[in-house]
Amino acid sequence: MTVDRILPSDEAHDLLELATELADRELAPKVVEYERRGEFPREVLRTLGRAGLLGLPYPEEYGGAAQPYEVYLQVLEILASRWLGVAEAVSVHTLSCHPVATFGSEQQRKLLPDMIGGELLGAYCLSEPQGGSDAASLNTRAVRDGDSYVVTGTKAWITHAQVADFYNIFCRTGGPGSRGISCLLADRATPGILPQAAERTMGLRSSPVAQVVFDEARVPADRLIGDAGAGFTIAMSALDSGRLGIAACAVGLAQAALDYAVDYARQREQFGKAIIDFQGLGFILADLATQISAARALTLSAARLRDAGRPYSIEAAKAKLFATDVAMRVTVEAVQVLGGAGYVADHPVERYLREAKVLQIVEGTNQIQRLVISRALAKG
Repeated sequence: MTVDRILPSDEAHDLLELATELADRELAPKVVEYERRGEFPREVLRTLGRAGLLGLPYPEEYGGAAQPYEVYLQVLEILASRWLGVAEAVSVHTLSCHPVATFGSEQQRKLLPDMIGGELLGAYCLSEPQGGSDAASLNTRAVRDGDSYVVTGTKAWITHAQVADFYNIFCRTGGPGSRGISCLLADRATPGILPQAAERTMGLRSSPVAQVVFDEARVPADRLIGDAGAGFTIAMSALDSGRLGIAACAVGLAQAALDYAVDYARQREQFGKAIIDFQGLGFILADLATQISAARALTLSAARLRDAGRPYSIEAAKAKLFATDVAMRVTVEAVQVLGGAGYVADHPVERYLREAKVLQIVEGTNQIQRLVISRALAKG
């Protein structure tokens, strides 16, 4: 299905055409085999970086494209419609560049061209085994020792854990609570940084997720991003943007599932006519198409607030909540439309269903999104 898009510039139109071309050529033909093998497509990420698609929202002076977030999210949607694992990798990497790009020193920002160009891949180390949603209670500690911080602790559910070139480490440098948290930028080669074996996940098998152990890892003090104690603010700022990225991924995945289900329903005949002509099924598809359009509109509306420099945290939470719930609903129904065929790996909808579930969990569970929204309502 062709999505009717209103774009802010001719350059944005060209970027979406480029994203579509690359997605069709570099992503769609490879996704099945990479997912089957559980192999991370590092070269695909480099290709996207060299094409300028990893630095879309970042300034041109650092090698970015200075594009509105509205445009970046539509590129992400296109990538997700061909291969969610790659789109999620782009979203996580863009999130990983945010601390340096927004809060980093001029010296730290010299790393940005290689980061957003795709030569250096990032990981975002916030969650821990005992603390995911309650990020302010994290236990990983960094103690100042001369011109270094010595980091000890364990992070969990880290995308790119084994393949990242740099890590944003959110760690406790002060007392309890959010004000005691700082953010350090560490190189992969730092002694004492120990990525663990990859988790065996339900979906997104081409996207490595694992714990990362920090065993007295020494990170230079000049790799402190922002001020000591500013880490929680940095983390939440990045997550607001990251939630929009996940919402866009959800829209792309849902659109792919709907398109496949519609094509199947138009070709599959029962009782002498295409099954899409049976009202019971056609109405389901109509509702799904409407919900996807609503999710896309909500996501891009939040992005426009961000682009205008206006508060958007609550709208990002709404977009992430709604879009990922829609993706789950659409993929479940897509399997149902195909019937028994939808339950086998010969058709991609069974993979779409397995992948959709994680989108309701990452970048803050949907229960956390509801908590964010309800607290805002309570405050008036």
